[in-house]
Amino acid sequence: MLKISNIRLETGEEITKRVIAKSNHILESDIISFKLCKKSIDARKKNDIHYNCAVIAELKNEKRFKNAKNISEYKELKLEIPQIKNAKRPVIIGCGPAGLFSALYLSYAGLKPILIERGSDVDKRIEAVNDFWNNGVFDAKTNVQFGEGGAGTFSDGKLTTGVNDERMEFIKEQLVKFGAPEEIMYLSKPHIGTDKLCVTVKNIRNEIIRLGGEIKFDTKMIDFTIDNDCISSVIYEENGETKSLDCENLILAIGHSARDTFRMLKSKGVRMERKTFSIGGRIEHLQKDVGYSQYGEIYDKLPPADYKLSVRTKDDRGVYTFCMCPGGMVVASASEEGTVVTNGMSYFSRDNVNANSALLVTVNPCDIEGDDVLGGVDLQKSIEEKAFLVGGENYFAPVQKVGDFLNDKKSFELGKVKPSYMPGTTFAEIKDILPRFIVDAMKEAIVLLDKKMKGFADPDAILTVPETRSSSPVRILRDVQSLEADIKGLYPCGEGAGYAGGIMSAALDGIRCAQKIIKKYT
Repeated sequence: MLKISNIRLETGEEITKRVIAKSNHILESDIISFKLCKKSIDARKKNDIHYNCAVIAELKNEKRFKNAKNISEYKELKLEIPQIKNAKRPVIIGCGPAGLFSALYLSYAGLKPILIERGSDVDKRIEAVNDFWNNGVFDAKTNVQFGEGGAGTFSDGKLTTGVNDERMEFIKEQLVKFGAPEEIMYLSKPHIGTDKLCVTVKNIRNEIIRLGGEIKFDTKMIDFTIDNDCISSVIYEENGETKSLDCENLILAIGHSARDTFRMLKSKGVRMERKTFSIGGRIEHLQKDVGYSQYGEIYDKLPPADYKLSVRTKDDRGVYTFCMCPGGMVVASASEEGTVVTNGMSYFSRDNVNANSALLVTVNPCDIEGDDVLGGVDLQKSIEEKAFLVGGENYFAPVQKVGDFLNDKKSFELGKVKPSYMPGTTFAEIKDILPRFIVDAMKEAIVLLDKKMKGFADPDAILTVPETRSSSPVRILRDVQSLEADIKGLYPCGEGAGYAGGIMSAALDGIRCAQKIIKKYT
């Protein structure tokens, strides 16, 4: 098989043998079969927007093409998963991408893992989240942060990552196998959408159970025991009872919002360190304005436009957009009573009126007072509590028009952009909620980012705050080789442990930890 790259595809055109042949000066008759493996929009010139594609193809007499331009040998990589027998069942805490994929991989190896998740299964979780968004009824146990699928379930479902690893293809194959759209295998910026993610995670759960695994929902780990510097058992609460489970391998895929678990780990002396994280808000524009800015007049003939922008301020602080949701909405994402947290979400169709993105300012460990390893957690929570008070103590989020934010004026009426956040919003001055250094950096960045994408500083655009949960403010330290903490058999894993930054990298870290456990028995 050969990989053929740099295939030009016009908007509205389908990939065919004729298109492949024309782009590479080969004959249609030379192409036996092909499969699309990459498709991206080339919008560098607004008067010449087209797709750039690559295919995996079988050609007649392939040796003739091996030194041809844009044609290279393709070797398919397949993960070989060993089969393990007579090993104690591993335990996994957390049912987000890291937990689910470590459990799935261990299940394929025959290890029948036990997965413990404090939140509910995805169906009950959808009910709880909708009740919060529509009626303001908050559930601290099951919400946007906690429950089957983790925080990524209620998001845009982006699968982009900067990590180059052969296991990424395996992850995408599994997602497609369990319900994700097949296009994630070839789009350069794939996404699943929250509606399809909910189905996919449920199907992964059912496969884990079919292979002998077990998942305990509405069950919370509260402690673990250690014997000779090794994990010996997990202690958890289930249906109001405290129970214990023998365990020699424990994967901690706890997510970035399990603050009580961070405190428990600190009390037990598990080594952690502060890490860089980010704080800011969500910025909303009309999706059609983003489309016009990115693609010009033909924006409505292309998929909803996105963007990814970053700048450095005069004080050399990083400000960037994150988790941009075309045609999406800003969603209430609190995990603790008396707090307001925002996040972004899109359905697969991405057909809502607004586009939104996190606008985040880098927070360094030195920005936080004191030396408490959980100082970043405390900063997050203090901002979230302040937002709750300013918002009206009813989970409404503080909002401000971008023009008013830049001019230090409170907003009193909306312009063309209407906030999508539910259960509701309250006009407020963001400078009364976020630390001064974050406000100053956001102001400077909005003006600079408008030079990169015209309309970013639209006075009618809406800022909704706070966005505090883009990543974990702590890292649970582990050995580079074994991936274990200083307690043998304890595997800090995924985004909450400080080793991932999205669905794909979290799933990858889950597989890496699973492979380390499997290696013990091979």
